[in-house]
Amino acid sequence: MSIDRIFNSSQFLQPADEEPIRSVITESKDATVVAWYVKAGQEISPHLHPNGQDTWTILKGSGKYYLDKTGAMGAIAAGDVVIAPVGCVHGVLNDGDQPLIFISVVSPADAGYQPISIEAAVMLHP
Repeated sequence: MSIDRIFNSSQFLQPADEEPIRSVITESKDATVVAWYVKAGQEISPHLHPNGQDTWTILKGSGKYYLDKTGAMGAIAAGDVVIAPVGCVHGVLNDGDQPLIFISVVSPADAGYQPISIEAAVMLHP
């Protein structure tokens, strides 16, 4: 049985005019690996994974990353690795003029996904 272990992430990047596209590179029970291409002005809305961690490796560009339930944001840029532990609100706004390109690893694959408004996040975790 042959299992692919080397992937060229550029083959999975999908620029889109509306919302950024979640392009799955590979998935197993242990993790889902996704390539993201976020155009200038686009946002990945705040969300959380109730049963897993989401780790991003920023390859190109910059943006503002949601850090907590209050809507506080921190600057991220190429070369950064950002981590959203289990149940932590996260997302990103590309406030720059270049694409924000990154790889996300959600572990385990069944980590779940829950969109959240910042106001709702504050109510959930006072």
